Amino acid sequence: MRFNPAVARLTAPPVAVVQQWISQYDGSKGALIDLSQAVPGYPAHDDMLAALGSAAADPSALSYGPIEGEDTLRQAYASHCSNLYTTSVDPGEVMITAGCNQAFILAALTVAGAGDDVLMLRPCYFNHSSTLGMAGINVTWADTLAEDSFMPDPEVIRAAITPGTRAIALVSPNNPTGAIYPDDVMQAIMDICVERDIWLILDETYRDCMPSDEPPHHLLNRDGWQDRLILLYSFSKAYAIPGHRLGAAIAGRATIAEMAKVMDNIQVCAPRAAQIATAPMIAHLADWREANRVEMVERGKAFQAAFSQLNGWHIASMGAYFGFARHPFEMTSAEAAEYLMRETGVLTIPGGFFGDGQEGFLRIAFANASVDEINQLAGRLGGSGR
Repeated sequence: MRFNPAVARLTAPPVAVVQQWISQYDGSKGALIDLSQAVPGYPAHDDMLAALGSAAADPSALSYGPIEGEDTLRQAYASHCSNLYTTSVDPGEVMITAGCNQAFILAALTVAGAGDDVLMLRPCYFNHSSTLGMAGINVTWADTLAEDSFMPDPEVIRAAITPGTRAIALVSPNNPTGAIYPDDVMQAIMDICVERDIWLILDETYRDCMPSDEPPHHLLNRDGWQDRLILLYSFSKAYAIPGHRLGAAIAGRATIAEMAKVMDNIQVCAPRAAQIATAPMIAHLADWREANRVEMVERGKAFQAAFSQLNGWHIASMGAYFGFARHPFEMTSAEAAEYLMRETGVLTIPGGFFGDGQEGFLRIAFANASVDEINQLAGRLGGSGR
């Protein structure tokens, strides 16, 4: 059999790989604590569930919808982002997608083609690099370092740009490190994009989990942002509905028109029932989202407290949703993660899955777990030495 080599050379889906290790655990340390795939550690609000049920039962939602998304959701999200970023986002600058991963696919294919380069930071979110590879787009790297808490250096990024670079792709709050990039750093990177005539694609999937409720940045306040910036977002995470696959992009109208061409050939439109249900929930569940954000802060504090009791472990970086921790084992990160699953019932993602040079780390999605579960980590991991 012959397969597309761009697909064949990809590894198996990382989350599926680690979930296979669950069967090795005998339950002796208590219930599984799954800190691997980023799945909100709280249920969707009852009003969201009711809205989803009602929308799914509406015959009008069974037909195709607008490629760019339901007008009601585009308007609601534009209004929300206008308030969040203290600017004016037009509904025509919003595109609704089937999850944030799809938003990245649309953005990447819109600004880069086979043989072009997209610059990413390492460690990197693996789905982004694999998406680019499948499309024949070259990934070039700018490394972030543990001693800098994995914060990007704009000058390192500038030096890594090639003549073929079409975009810089960032994730903030970061996956896998949790690092939250400050506005001055992102402004400096945006300056580089303007200087070099390239795009900035910024994935803000974990924006609603940040320790502060202040605007994450002021990129949308810049003149001409529409010609350089694509912001990506996940309703799936914010509203605890990942199975419904709902995301969004903010970009200039001309960019949205190009992304719609890609969308029409991939999916036509994002799932309509989820769009219809979510539109009124953006305003209605504002207090619920804020309470969840505060809960994420408490889980982060519990995570830090638990790891402060562990010898040989070190949290190299954390912020929103994730911690990137240096493990004490003389083995690969995959071997360490599998060992911990088998012996302690704690499931994490190996650092090596996020790029070269990350074998000493594990990604820990502390936001998946309750404070009570996080408090168990010191006892479980503390007894895991070899």
